[in-house]
Amino acid sequence: MGSPTVRRHRRLRLALVTFAVVLLLLSGGLLGFGWYYSGQLLEPGNARPGYRDTVTSSASGTVSLAESRVTVLPGTWGLVWPGGGAKIGPVTHRSEGTVVRELQGTAPADGTMVRLETSVWSTDPTTALDLEYSEVRIPTELGDAPAWLVPATSSTWVVAVHGRGGSRTEALRVMPALHTLGLPVLAVTYRNDDGAPRSPDGLYHLGDTEWRDVEAAVDYARGHGARNVVLYGWSMGGAIVGQFLGRSALAGDVAAVVLDAPVVSWTKTLELQSRNRGVPEQLVPIAELVSDWRVDLEFDRFDLLDHPPARRPPTLLFHGGADGTVPVQASRDLAAAAGRLDWPMHYVEVPAAEHTAAWNVDPEGYDRALTDFLDSVDGIR
Repeated sequence: MGSPTVRRHRRLRLALVTFAVVLLLLSGGLLGFGWYYSGQLLEPGNARPGYRDTVTSSASGTVSLAESRVTVLPGTWGLVWPGGGAKIGPVTHRSEGTVVRELQGTAPADGTMVRLETSVWSTDPTTALDLEYSEVRIPTELGDAPAWLVPATSSTWVVAVHGRGGSRTEALRVMPALHTLGLPVLAVTYRNDDGAPRSPDGLYHLGDTEWRDVEAAVDYARGHGARNVVLYGWSMGGAIVGQFLGRSALAGDVAAVVLDAPVVSWTKTLELQSRNRGVPEQLVPIAELVSDWRVDLEFDRFDLLDHPPARRPPTLLFHGGADGTVPVQASRDLAAAAGRLDWPMHYVEVPAAEHTAAWNVDPEGYDRALTDFLDSVDGIR
């Protein structure tokens, strides 16, 4: 049996081994979580939207969809499926798990998997809006990136920057209002977009390197007649714009900024998304740590409230009050602090709008706010 002293030593050794094993398992689990979460954040393939909703039937001027959190959202949307798309309007009827919405265009066959897109149109400026455009190539440090150029009369150009996993089509909604103001629009792509150069590691850097592709677009605009620019960013495009304003030598050429549901703090955005997934917020720093290790990110740099950019031009900030992807409270806090930050800012919140859907819920109000803001900025047009 052994002496009491020997038994105590055995128990102590067993306790130490057990503690070490548990600590190792916990560390491995936390690192595994951090790697998975960082992959969801950084790997472009994980940002590409899929098709999660289903068409159940269609009739003249309407389409029926299986009810889901998305298919009941208010407003005007794009209905997209592999190889096709249409424009759908508000919900007209709901019953027994089915949602009926207005339809412009032709619906796909019953049973087709689809998705709703805020961009509404999935084509190009001419096909969607009857606006003349050209396909241009922006020379970035990684190679040429495609962009749409919608010409107009002003020497102030709008450089439009879409969000994570999005595309140039995001800008189609606002092109008519901008065109009416006479502002040329350069809707850009950036590294890891379809058709654009791949980053050396194949990962998103959440704005930390993508701003240089926007800098190349601004330089292109200046070289083709732009006297100054308006930067327009949606979601992660807002984070990219923020980094451009803080780090680019061309930031002085920015006359105004428009941000729509922007990421003004990646930490607060990750905290919201962790709550949505039922993941403790205390694990967010682990995801940030692993992401930092993978792509050398400084998450504090992206907090525009605590670290405002050096260049702070007049800014119009839109956000949906029902945004479940990027926290509306972060935009509210930034707008509330604008006076203290010496940052001219006008904030517009659309109560029922989901992520980047402020235009979709109230197109007329959105376009009016956009037009009034740009009309008020000296040096534009």
